[in-house]
Amino acid sequence: MNNGSSISEFLLLGLSSPPKLGTLLFLVFLTMYIIAIAGNVLILIITNLDPALKTPMYFFLGNLSLLDIICTTSAVPKMLFNLFTQQKVISFNECIVQMFFFTVGMDTEFLLLTVMSFDRYLAICNPLRYKSIMSKKSCFIMSFAVWAFGFSSSSFHSSSTLWLSFCGPKEINHFFCEVPQVLALSCSDISLNKYVLIVTDLILGLICIILIFISYIFIMFAIFNIRSAEGKKKAFSTCASHITVVLLFYGTLIFAYFKPSDESSDMDKEIAVFYTIVIPMLNPILYSLRNKDVKLSIQKVILRKILPRDTF
Repeated sequence: MNNGSSISEFLLLGLSSPPKLGTLLFLVFLTMYIIAIAGNVLILIITNLDPALKTPMYFFLGNLSLLDIICTTSAVPKMLFNLFTQQKVISFNECIVQMFFFTVGMDTEFLLLTVMSFDRYLAICNPLRYKSIMSKKSCFIMSFAVWAFGFSSSSFHSSSTLWLSFCGPKEINHFFCEVPQVLALSCSDISLNKYVLIVTDLILGLICIILIFISYIFIMFAIFNIRSAEGKKKAFSTCASHITVVLLFYGTLIFAYFKPSDESSDMDKEIAVFYTIVIPMLNPILYSLRNKDVKLSIQKVILRKILPRDTF
């Protein structure tokens, strides 16, 4: 252990619920977790195997599904284990790993949703140049950039936490190790950590929201200028799911960071449940599984390429 104190473990206080509800909560969250993983894995499979989905929109959608898997898997399995066994201990190193992967998922998704809105902006507002701008090389570079930022930000938070001193108490009033909750237990100077948090979460998040908002202003103007009702409907349908995903993701985070400071920490945990398991579960449904192209792809890929041919 590399931290500057004798603390080798933390206690995750978990969700505040009566003991009798522990089994029920375990079953509910286990079901939601399985749905989230299955839905996002399915999206990853079809976007990689079906040539019809080899487009920038579905390329970035595959990235989003991978992020959702990372984000929910970093927090939910430990929560399920604690609910099932009633054990609350998490080692210091395990806590750092949890922080690392959760931060990768969240910080990368900030930028990815912005890139996805830019993709929709080009597709609707500048369709003639869409293919030349959103080439395979461009998509790869943008994807690499957002992932590189997520890993860089997460690496800083995780590595810097290793050198902090923790003098007690060691109770984390949460169901997983999130950066602010862990920093709050440190007796070291965390000014730099807080500054980076402000830059990566608040300022970057605000910039991303503004860019997404501007993109959709132009998109709405472009849609209103489409003469045919069918054309308007088709153009809007390509953006509706992304708008919903953005509202869910950023709406939850805005509520979490800007809620009144006197609100209880129990509300923080309820909000965390939403962005660690509910949103990853809903994203495949909202963005993909109601999409006709995706449904057709599921038929082609799952039924024809995975199942044996002699079953038909």
